[in-house]
Amino acid sequence: MVRPALLLVALACAPLLGGCRYAFVPLIPAQVNVDLPARLTNATLTRQGDALRVTAQVDGRFEPGFLTVRWFDGSRDLGSDSVYLDDRQRAATFTLEAPARGTYRAVLSFGGAVLRQVELYEVAP
Repeated sequence: MVRPALLLVALACAPLLGGCRYAFVPLIPAQVNVDLPARLTNATLTRQGDALRVTAQVDGRFEPGFLTVRWFDGSRDLGSDSVYLDDRQRAATFTLEAPARGTYRAVLSFGGAVLRQVELYEVAP
């Protein structure tokens, strides 16, 4: 007698147990292709005599293009310069004549995207 009653309860609860299934998760997920932007390494701003010097190197995979530097003294724009980089030439050096001491910044961009800002504080900001 107990068995038919247990069977009836199990059949009555069967529609409610439909949500207790394994969710489909692929065992090996699809490969994700990531396109990382160019990366600047070893970027430094130093003074050499009356000139400021910025050196930078682009690492990683990138499309050939222009590395641009914009020079600032505080909030005053001093100018800009650019150099073409490709797989054969990944390093760049920029110089700016600046005999006065100041709070200098150089903003480096590649392909229109700002990648790094380097600073040189020679006086209190």
